Amino acid sequence: MSDTSFLLGLAHPEREFCVQYGETDYEFLCRLLSEEGIFFYEEHAREGTNQLLIFADKAFYLPEAFPIPFNPQPRPTATACISHFSHCAQIRPAYVVSKDYTFKFPDWPGRFRHDADDLNGQRNQYEVMDYPGRFRDEQHGKDFTRYQVEGWRNDTEIAAGNSNSAKLWPGTRFTLTDHPADDLNRDWQVVASELHGEQPQAVPGSNASGTTLTNAFQAIPANKTWRPTPLPKPKVDGPQPAVVTGPEGEEIFCDEYGRVRVKFLWDRYHAADQDSSCWIQVSQPWAGAGFGQLAIPRVGQEVIVDFLNGDPDQPIIMGRAYNFNNYTPGESAGNENADDHSFADL
Repeated sequence: MSDTSFLLGLAHPEREFCVQYGETDYEFLCRLLSEEGIFFYEEHAREGTNQLLIFADKAFYLPEAFPIPFNPQPRPTATACISHFSHCAQIRPAYVVSKDYTFKFPDWPGRFRHDADDLNGQRNQYEVMDYPGRFRDEQHGKDFTRYQVEGWRNDTEIAAGNSNSAKLWPGTRFTLTDHPADDLNRDWQVVASELHGEQPQAVPGSNASGTTLTNAFQAIPANKTWRPTPLPKPKVDGPQPAVVTGPEGEEIFCDEYGRVRVKFLWDRYHAADQDSSCWIQVSQPWAGAGFGQLAIPRVGQEVIVDFLNGDPDQPIIMGRAYNFNNYTPGESAGNENADDHSFADL
């Protein structure tokens, strides 16, 4: 792949925090693209070997359709045609309801529903309920819910075909002609393709001749934007240790909500400074409207971080722990009767 291009006509706001956890680079990329409703395809140069990887969020950006006839009789590769083409409709979820919560706006409903607009006679009772929806604002809530519906329904109307043309490749559109079922003679968009070629004359001693190519492909109506099927998000197995971070020389580094930043032990790329993570909430023994206890973890302290719903993007500090660098106060260690309370001033 020699270059990339982004053809994005919809809003894709920046995320506060996004973690690749227990995923390959490809799995991580595909998951994010499915959440954002973005598909990708390759575009080959007319001359040379250059390939362009294109990311898009609307079918509008696909190349113009080219005509290709239907002919069930075998044809040489030089005469491009489609030898088999069948079409089917399938039942899929009719709507998605997503809900989530953010501590910044605890009274925010955080509930979004999106109904499919292409039911084509299907009953509208089939629902997907998604909680947590993993969004923190209106824009992401609306978009994620819509992309889920369109992702679950990306094969409600789909065609399967065989051809001898290598041009029928994901990201291309074609106009089917000469099919006996006239309603199929329209524009289609290729979403999957598997090529198989043979050149037996290249084998020494072979008497066979002629190059053959078969292309088994799938297609959807050309005016429909294909969205990736929603993918599951990896879950963190349990709590993890981390170290509180901040600017050099600072003992306390927090925001107006008492949140701090940490350096995770598995993080290979960020320095242990004020930008090492997102702001992370700290659980307190007592919290109410204008009362309770507030103990801010100090820079350099070891903390125990858990994850809401196992989501690596939603860490929360549930406790603190002593280690060899941050030893217990006084002579408490090793004394089973000791009860030492030592405090540091803010």
